[in-house]
Amino acid sequence: MSLTTPSTVRELPVAPWGRVRQSRRTADRVMKVTAAGFTFLAIFVLFWILGMLIVKGIGGLSVATFTQITPGPGSEGGGLANAIVGSVVLTFLGIVVATPIGVLAGTYLAEYGRGSKLADLIRFINDILLSAPSILIGLFVYVVMVEPFRGYSGWAGGVALGIIAIPVIVRTTEDMLRLVPAPLREAGSALGAPPSVVITSITWRAAQSGMVTGILLALARIAGETAPLIFTALNNNSWFALNLSGGVANLPVTIYQFASAPYENWQQLAWAGSLIITVSILLLSIVARRIVRGSK
Repeated sequence: MSLTTPSTVRELPVAPWGRVRQSRRTADRVMKVTAAGFTFLAIFVLFWILGMLIVKGIGGLSVATFTQITPGPGSEGGGLANAIVGSVVLTFLGIVVATPIGVLAGTYLAEYGRGSKLADLIRFINDILLSAPSILIGLFVYVVMVEPFRGYSGWAGGVALGIIAIPVIVRTTEDMLRLVPAPLREAGSALGAPPSVVITSITWRAAQSGMVTGILLALARIAGETAPLIFTALNNNSWFALNLSGGVANLPVTIYQFASAPYENWQQLAWAGSLIITVSILLLSIVARRIVRGSK
């Protein structure tokens, strides 16, 4: 005997398949148009900024820009030679401080700290530092290194830039080492090599292109930082002659000071310095991408 009768069976209403397909197509088109619109808006704003930077920055570029020091208030001419050299030295110092710490910390997280609570804590702190405002790092270094020695210094500026670069190198190093296939490590261990030799001779070599890319990205990250240098290295209108014990001229702080000044030549030099930093960061990014493509 059947448990159901025709009178008790109810047919559920089913939407026509054509109507469902049409609603999906409409939603898909709306999403495409919205995404494309915001993409073109972002590209327009980006090229607007770059175009303004090129138009106003090229006018301030000359031989004097790269050969003369920054001018004093009310003086004519001048250049950015001392600021350019100072920025290169401070950025190099920051990378020298950050690279060994970042590479070794990323290696510990990828090779020794898997499943460790200490490694999870380090990753959490690293993520906080990665997104922390740079002005807070500058204030921290000011309290630790500037106030006790009663003076601004290039050493403090380099340490501040290094602290900003460390999280980038740590994250990139860990990610690149995790991409190395496990059989490579097992092959090294099978030959009797200790873990330290496996890491330095096999794992690092396999991930070296990605690790170098992370260092270059960190270099580009700190090349234009202004706030930390205001609290640490400040500025200088003369050649520092490799003496980092006092204030050091640098492009970011010079641009900040010259852009808000009432002198026309200062404002022109500020635009030129902005263009120089932008082109430098662009070249570093291109080199990093080339390294990644070469490794692939």
